[in-house]
Amino acid sequence: MKTKQILLMVAVSAGTSLASVFLYAKYLGPKSSIQFSQSQPPANYAGLFDSGFKGGSGPVDFEAASTTAVPAVVHIKTKTNPVQTNIQRRKSPFSDFFGDEFFNDFFGDRMQTLPQMASGSGVFISDDGYIVTNNHVVDGADEVTVTLSNKKQYKAKVVAADANTDLAVLKVDGTGFPYLLYGNSDDVRVGQWVLAVGYPLTLETTVTAGIISAKYRYLGVNQRKARPGANTVESFLQTDAAVNQGNSGGALINTSGQLIGINSAIASPTGSYAGYSYAIPVNIVKKVVDDLIKFGTVQRAYLGIRPAANGDDGTDSQIKEGDGVEIGEVLDKSAAEESGLKKGDKIIKLDNKAVNTWTELTGTIASYRPGQKVNVTFMRDGKERNLVLTLKNSAGNTDIVKNTVTDKLGIDLAAVESKKLKEYGIDGGVEIKAINDGLISDQTTIKKGFIIIRANNKAVKTVDDFNKAVESSGNSMVLEGIYPGYEGVYQYAINDLRSEP
Repeated sequence: MKTKQILLMVAVSAGTSLASVFLYAKYLGPKSSIQFSQSQPPANYAGLFDSGFKGGSGPVDFEAASTTAVPAVVHIKTKTNPVQTNIQRRKSPFSDFFGDEFFNDFFGDRMQTLPQMASGSGVFISDDGYIVTNNHVVDGADEVTVTLSNKKQYKAKVVAADANTDLAVLKVDGTGFPYLLYGNSDDVRVGQWVLAVGYPLTLETTVTAGIISAKYRYLGVNQRKARPGANTVESFLQTDAAVNQGNSGGALINTSGQLIGINSAIASPTGSYAGYSYAIPVNIVKKVVDDLIKFGTVQRAYLGIRPAANGDDGTDSQIKEGDGVEIGEVLDKSAAEESGLKKGDKIIKLDNKAVNTWTELTGTIASYRPGQKVNVTFMRDGKERNLVLTLKNSAGNTDIVKNTVTDKLGIDLAAVESKKLKEYGIDGGVEIKAINDGLISDQTTIKKGFIIIRANNKAVKTVDDFNKAVESSGNSMVLEGIYPGYEGVYQYAINDLRSEP
């Protein structure tokens, strides 16, 4: 009987407690003015939990990616020699007695200044010494030195550069260099972790972490650096990983250690890191790099349209953007005209990849070459349509455009005949037989018949000597030579050798 009484008392006590809690909650407890249910996540969380995400699963490990990237990122130091423009160095009456050097030390050639030094970062992209960096890191440089994380140093040659995308390719002699594998910048998502690797503020190799905070950013920085009217390309990845001066040309990698961008710019009122930095997407990088190595210039593909402009609607952008790119003009003899696209059509996809803004469209097209086909999805009269078109270059065809440094000079050369060398009092040289459109005609007063005897202080005796001297130059060079029948040695400075036309 005692056991039954105890159980009865426990049951009565439990019932009394539950009743008290119920009555308190219903009549006396705190009231809430908002009632909602979280049984279903909002739409912006769709797919997050399905992907295996579990809150509180621990921090991301950056160590493996950092260990992979650091050896493949190099410190770039440049030297730019002072250049005198179109100086005519003639002999003086005193040179016969004292020598040219004595006279020049006292009366001439005193307009020299100290060389300019600068630094940045670069990334090995192959084991045989190819390095990608920003064009603005090496632009105008006469000497380029790269230092690896193990302190080994190498002299580097500028293979080619493109101001329109702010990219350049360097080459150092050797094999077995560590390098980074390309990732896929189209797969990069806002919010994912990334690492910036480089040599900021002349420090040793430095790794910083952040997230992708935006994609397809346009800043206008390339337009300010390229020649007027150039078709620049900007479609930056924006990140909050700390990037400072010296990081330019360095790597932006994902947590798998893959290269997803080349750090290029920062948004800052002071010139130092202030919260945002910008990287060129790797899908643009690898296409431009391949072109520079194979052809010496970028094979730019064009769709052949101009976007529709906003009216006076108070928006910041002058382009109608949002859910696609509306065509404002179709250019003559372009890929767009040939395919049948019309003014008013709205492009919404390229190769099934959504296109929302003009920057997205130009960034995607920049990863193609002339002659490649692309599937275009567009809206016309409220209906979705598809077509396949073949991209063209700026000339309206699919021909390969080649551009070497010597071609840009715009001159025809021939070695001086041996019987004339003695007459001219020189050991060798190359004569300018014709002057065409190019840097020589644009920047100098050189005349046909000028005989080049030195290029950047290197003796020139044959056309091959001249070509080698030019190809090994930086962005500027000085030609020295004579005019038969005239006394003296003339100097001419030439700039923008490596700039994209």
